[in-house]
Amino acid sequence: MKEIMVFSSLLASIGYLEIFVAIFFFLIFWALGNNGLPRNYPFLGMFPGLLLHIQKIHESSAKLLPRAGGTFLLKGLWFTNTDTLCTLDPANVHYIMSTNFSNFPKGPEFKKIFDFLGDGIFNSDFDLWENQRKYARELIINQRYHKCLVKTIENKVKDGLIPILEFMAKEDRIFDLQDVFKRFTFDTICKIVTGFDPGCLSLEFPDIPFLKVTEDIDHVIVIRHLLPEIIWKLQKKLGVGPEKKLSKAVEVVDQVIGKYISMKHDELNKGTKIKEDEEEEGGGGYDLLTLCIVNDGETKTGLKFDNKFLRDTILNFLTAGRDGVNSCLTWFIWLVFTHPEVEKNIREELRTIIPVEEAEKWRLFTVEELKNVVYLHATLCEALRLYPPVPFQFKTPQEPDILPSGHHVHPKMRVMFNLYAMGRMEFIWGKDASEFKPERWISERGTIKHEPSYKFLSFNAGPRTCLGKGTSFTQLKAVAAAVIHNYKIKMVKGHDVSPNCSVILHMKYGFKVRVKKRWA
Repeated sequence: MKEIMVFSSLLASIGYLEIFVAIFFFLIFWALGNNGLPRNYPFLGMFPGLLLHIQKIHESSAKLLPRAGGTFLLKGLWFTNTDTLCTLDPANVHYIMSTNFSNFPKGPEFKKIFDFLGDGIFNSDFDLWENQRKYARELIINQRYHKCLVKTIENKVKDGLIPILEFMAKEDRIFDLQDVFKRFTFDTICKIVTGFDPGCLSLEFPDIPFLKVTEDIDHVIVIRHLLPEIIWKLQKKLGVGPEKKLSKAVEVVDQVIGKYISMKHDELNKGTKIKEDEEEEGGGGYDLLTLCIVNDGETKTGLKFDNKFLRDTILNFLTAGRDGVNSCLTWFIWLVFTHPEVEKNIREELRTIIPVEEAEKWRLFTVEELKNVVYLHATLCEALRLYPPVPFQFKTPQEPDILPSGHHVHPKMRVMFNLYAMGRMEFIWGKDASEFKPERWISERGTIKHEPSYKFLSFNAGPRTCLGKGTSFTQLKAVAAAVIHNYKIKMVKGHDVSPNCSVILHMKYGFKVRVKKRWA
């Protein structure tokens, strides 16, 4: 027993071991050079070099990968099958995501790392994935569901976001806008998906366990990507280190979602019906969970919605709707308010879609009013290009293959797309790739210029293209217009804006700001 406890302590302290190894190899790494690329050491592979850059992995990869011609084989620890081909080549992306899609499923490795998502759409492949995607498409094009979506977003902006901004402006307080956006998006997606509003976005800023543990989950998932499977699986079995934190986090997630499922069953068992007057009041009855249950457990796709599958479906939709939107909103607002000309152009465009007498007054915009804005849409695309919510993606080939770049891949290695680095590559976006320039998304006719998805990968590409793209833009525009038209946002002087090392691209230290009202 004593030996087991000692060994458990060693596993829990693996972070210290990583730091020691990184320091040890620091001098060797820089002394030997190798054009700044990590060296391939016996047994250790390039793991020491990876650790050196881990805290600034996004910025480092954007600098290092071009030196390797845009595609680079990162050698993992010996006998761990963690070799990863990192590529920025759009031709490779197109081949993997579209041309030879069937050979590059999410795969068993992805499902192991993201096991907490269960059998949801993000984790599934082949028939199960196709059936879930068909059902999701049916749902999204459902007009009653769309009305629920629109009403929920408009109400949450008016009754949730605006009171927070008004209070902070009145009190001249410093606050974390990233946290506000996290709360806003979680309340919104929870209402849309489950029909229940957890009330995260209020002046009391309540402590919401679900939000806290999702950040823990994101952190541990990064560690799983970096460590050999045998190490993190042993940590999981012994209940130590990051895996202990993940286990507790998943317990909280299961409790919250289980509660929502139970409440919905009770609501429907009491005779609550989907009524037209409920639809007018905000779409009650047309949330995802209700539609799943009232289908009597069966859909046209043959999916069986027992409680386990409901849990997985709800969690996958909550994850998709929460992470992408709040990440984009934070980076978007920072970019806009640090580029006055862009801010001015958005405000001028917003004035053109409202009556002249309302142009210099406080007002909110309806989803319908924002449907055809061009410059605001272009600015959101530009923010997503430079700061993609999911900064990297992994694929594993089922069979040996040769990519358009000439690189060979096989089932015992992974292929990684680095979206953060791709958005900064001159050979993809031109000499001004590092500039924040919304105009690159506007055609000579003044319409949105649509870039190929294998070049602009924020909403995935090929058969797995995100079904919620339109929903995301609807929510993003509603918030962006409300904030930019009515308020001035100023970041606290000296605040460090850096991306975190996580599966979701958040600001590492939050987004500390002050807000002022434009109109009296």
